[in-house]
Amino acid sequence: MMKNIGLVFLILVCATAANTADKTDSFADFRFSAVNENSLGLWEGAKPLLVYNHGTITNPSARGSTPRSCYVHPLYGLDGEVLTDDFPKDHDYHRGLYWAWPHIKIREQEYDLWSIRGIEQKFQRWITREISSDEAILTVENGWFVADKRVMQETVSFRVHRAGAQSRAIDLELTWKPIDDPITLSGAPGKSYGGLNLRFASRSKPVIIVPAGRAPEDLVVTKFAWADLSEEFKQPGQMSGAAIFVDPDHPDFPPTWMSRHYGLLSVGWPGVNAQTFPPGKSFTCRYRVWIHRKLLEAEEIQKAYEEYHRK
Repeated sequence: MMKNIGLVFLILVCATAANTADKTDSFADFRFSAVNENSLGLWEGAKPLLVYNHGTITNPSARGSTPRSCYVHPLYGLDGEVLTDDFPKDHDYHRGLYWAWPHIKIREQEYDLWSIRGIEQKFQRWITREISSDEAILTVENGWFVADKRVMQETVSFRVHRAGAQSRAIDLELTWKPIDDPITLSGAPGKSYGGLNLRFASRSKPVIIVPAGRAPEDLVVTKFAWADLSEEFKQPGQMSGAAIFVDPDHPDFPPTWMSRHYGLLSVGWPGVNAQTFPPGKSFTCRYRVWIHRKLLEAEEIQKAYEEYHRK
């Protein structure tokens, strides 16, 4: 009899613990934790949200691949699917969620942060790492370096909101300040890429949506306030995706974009027309990365953008 009672008690305890764990995971706070010495992860309960790679990341399986740092990968969907790619075979230097320009002029020398030639981003320090019941905030300071000389101060802030039933918002603020010399930025001629970029994991059925509707072809040097890419990232028949929303106060709003169906959304600012930024004066760009379930149409995404606009 006592053995039976003990067995029943054990079963009840285990069941209660399992239920409690489920509830804890559902309502757990955000959590930062080191993935390794080069990467910091963010979770909501048991669900991974993103990894910020502050140290140098290499690809030992690909000879001659380009090391990189100061970017987000993986970026996860609401069901744990990996949305982003790093070291893709078609463009080795693409790297998750990142910000870079192909044409950077300092004095009479030109550099390429897009493909990391002659200039690179390096982590400097953590500024903010805060958690509340509704959001997690991560702010870091990076530098742009030419050899050992820091030429640009870069501050990156992520405000990661708690997921809703069908979406999650990540607000991104990027601030730069040239240090000693004016710095000129420009995008790729005829394409405009250069600025904020989201490289998706390559799949077979990408759908790109812009405010005018579905984009059947790639778009270059095209102005819009947002763009979205959806795919079957996790399994056949299960679509999900992410959009980049441009803040209405963004410089030269709306900026020009480049979108590629192999898996790239690129905000091209300042685009094909170069702009020079003086030393000691900062400039800022703000965006929202809006992650969602299902394949959505332009009207649904526009509604989410308008909510961001009213924030």
